[in-house]
Amino acid sequence: MLSPLTHDDPAAVASYRLLARLGTGGMGTVYLARTPGGRTVALKTVHARLAADPAFRARFRLEADAARIIGARHGAAVVAADPLAGTPWLATEYVLGPPLDDAVALGGPLPEPTVRALGAALAGALAQLHSSDVVHRDLKPSNVLVTAYGPKVIDFGIARAAGDDHLTRTGAAAGTPAFMSPEQAGGQEHPPAGDVFALAGVLVFAATGHGPFGTGSPADLLYRVRHAEPDLTGVPESLLPLLTACLAKDPAARPTTTVLADRLHDGHGEFADHLPPLVLADIARRAHDVWLPAPHRLPAPTTAAVTPAAPAPPPLSRRRLLMTGGATLLGVAGAGFGLKAWMAARDVPHRSGGAPAPTGPTAVPATTASDGSPTALWRGDSLDREEGLTPLLAGGVVGVAETVSFRALDPKDGRALWEDRMVSDPRQITTDGGLFYASGYPSDGSSALVVRTLAARTGEEAARTIVLKEYEGSPFGTELLTASGGVLYAASRRGDREARDARDARDKESGWHLLAVDLRTGREVWRQPYAWGNVRPWLCRIVGDRLVLGKNSDDLTSFDVQARDLRTGRRLWRRTVPLRESPSYRPGQLAADDRHLYLGGDRLRALRLSDGGIAWEYGGGSAFGLPAVSGGLVHANEAGRGLVVVGADRGAERWREEPGGRALTPGLLTVPVVGARYVYAPVRGGLSAVDRRTRRSAWVFPTDATRYVVDVPGRRIVGAGATSVVALPYA
Repeated sequence: MLSPLTHDDPAAVASYRLLARLGTGGMGTVYLARTPGGRTVALKTVHARLAADPAFRARFRLEADAARIIGARHGAAVVAADPLAGTPWLATEYVLGPPLDDAVALGGPLPEPTVRALGAALAGALAQLHSSDVVHRDLKPSNVLVTAYGPKVIDFGIARAAGDDHLTRTGAAAGTPAFMSPEQAGGQEHPPAGDVFALAGVLVFAATGHGPFGTGSPADLLYRVRHAEPDLTGVPESLLPLLTACLAKDPAARPTTTVLADRLHDGHGEFADHLPPLVLADIARRAHDVWLPAPHRLPAPTTAAVTPAAPAPPPLSRRRLLMTGGATLLGVAGAGFGLKAWMAARDVPHRSGGAPAPTGPTAVPATTASDGSPTALWRGDSLDREEGLTPLLAGGVVGVAETVSFRALDPKDGRALWEDRMVSDPRQITTDGGLFYASGYPSDGSSALVVRTLAARTGEEAARTIVLKEYEGSPFGTELLTASGGVLYAASRRGDREARDARDARDKESGWHLLAVDLRTGREVWRQPYAWGNVRPWLCRIVGDRLVLGKNSDDLTSFDVQARDLRTGRRLWRRTVPLRESPSYRPGQLAADDRHLYLGGDRLRALRLSDGGIAWEYGGGSAFGLPAVSGGLVHANEAGRGLVVVGADRGAERWREEPGGRALTPGLLTVPVVGARYVYAPVRGGLSAVDRRTRRSAWVFPTDATRYVVDVPGRRIVGAGATSVVALPYA
């Protein structure tokens, strides 16, 4: 539980003497510390590079405020904090008790009286938050600490005021997929009723040892949260009606926290009376360990004996500091930063060329697993919680937009060639296949859209910087779409942001334009206004003389598709099709050939590029995933059945995957990869290689990757997920 201080840890922070480490990660370090009067606290400090970001300091202060709102009864009491210190710090009560997931792992599912007492107390904690118009948005077992006096809720990294529109402005779902509410999983506002949904999931886990929507890839979990019935196997019968009501897809149908507390609380005894003996023993052990002699401080490493450690992860961007968050704090410290999710992350120092940074992926021999699947050619860490962009291929490198920066990797071995931390959002980067283009904005003065041209191998600026005045170049105001033929295509908001905000703080929707910019002269080729609608990212590709665009509709259950003249931006046609999963689509996932645009959903559809009319439809009464088109064939997963292949001309079925010896769950939100021998179809937990000859799955490559590109010359597939980047052979 406790780790020694390292040689470069300070002896004290403010007036707090540091005793040991509780955990560390990309955002900071958590220490066990004592006040001069002998009080034991959990003291959290922030990495220096994050401390230099004013937005992070604001986020840090808001997190401390949320911890204060929930109070000492339901959370880790805030002892003191200094967000303005050179090294910002937060001291909280040191909570004596295990996280709920550890408590369940210790002795198995909790008995019904324990679950009831836990649920009633947590309902009270949420009521305390909601009474101050704050929603937690990441309630899960690891964010609940079980003490002898009741549970304590921690980790307010993504808590925010109810009704705050930041979440809907990201176009991504922030939180933990297995315990999200359906509205949160769809990228919509997470109301107080969303916390009730999450609480029900926590109680299902406490009572059964499993979550209500199972395990698997984030995409699978998000789909089941939104559309599948919860798995309540093992839930005590008396709790079934109440938890079923809490897990209703409609927020209005869920009971309030007051109703929950009334129906769960049995009115007997103290909370400790309801805890199993093993959990009580663990609490006692933790209380004892606090007063053991502190671990010795580790000596400084000798240069010759130690391999250089990977640098810590990069700082969170302004946008994501306010909009994403939350894994759990290590150990038992409360009101945490969410360090677990950052533990494996790494950093690559920004290079403008020259030798690559010393950190890098693990090179893996290309052997095969027992089922015949190849071992990864290489693997690397990633910090891409939003999974907002399909990797970009340009100039022989693969670009990966991460949570706080953009990295260019050598597809041969995964080495990081360079990193650009000015790209703090996936919408700020695109490519024409030869160069990368990055958007930004001036740090002071009037609004402007700044475009940099970056060399693929070095990251150095390869052309003069373009400045378009009177556009809002921030990630809130600009999205780069694509580039081709010396022209950059973007969506941007016209007008001075400060002047507009001063005029009307509620004005969020005016001034939006699609525009084309000549990359040689830096001048506008054309601009066309459009209605802002919702903020989901545009999906875009160029087909012939047309700019084809797709965007989630305002109703969040359909998909707007349009085609524009590449030379003038004039809209040629627009069509809306029913497509409930379109909020989860990522740039780079539009499938088209020279005749049709292909879409999944309740059936496979082909839209004519000439006029947007439906050329053909395939299937019905099922669900089809994101398609891929190659060689005159459209390939897509069908829910519950697997891969299906139809002709691109008329939609006639050519073949479908035959049932194999293993039960595989098709993935619907990842595009298949089409090879000569295999069609690599996404399934829960990996990528299934469906042999074109046998039409059966030959093997499954395990990975959390959800977006893939093919390095054709190198005959490798590069995949990116929330926590890793990986390459496998392509055949």
